[in-house]
Amino acid sequence: MTIQLNSDIKKLFLGALAIIMLLTFTSCGKNIAFQNSSIVPAAEGKVSVKKDSNKNYSIGIKIANLAEVNRLQPSKNVYVVWMETEESLVKNIGQIKSDTGFMSSKLKASFETVTSFEPSKIFITAEDNADVQYPGMQLILTTNRF
Repeated sequence: MTIQLNSDIKKLFLGALAIIMLLTFTSCGKNIAFQNSSIVPAAEGKVSVKKDSNKNYSIGIKIANLAEVNRLQPSKNVYVVWMETEESLVKNIGQIKSDTGFMSSKLKASFETVTSFEPSKIFITAEDNADVQYPGMQLILTTNRF
């Protein structure tokens, strides 16, 4: 009976170890912090990049203390998220909105998208329009190359 019990415990332990290793390998991704901003000094955030089984890249952004875009000097209408690739292609991947809801104690923002391009840098600019093709001069947050 002791031999059977030890064998069952060993199988259970090996199974748990296999699940932990599987979860570790499937959730591998990069977590990159934004550099400090000179335009919105209190803003801080991070970017998460994960490659999925279809070879697409999931990009997630979380930011705290992001000022409302219309309070910037000069005032703008929207924050635009940009991605740079290894080939130096710069692409507008969407807009980010700050959450200033009733229950929000801080100005927070989040963003999620999926792209087939591998990002090497993520940055956010303040723009007049969300559909701009090239980033403007008002750089809000940026990562280092990763």
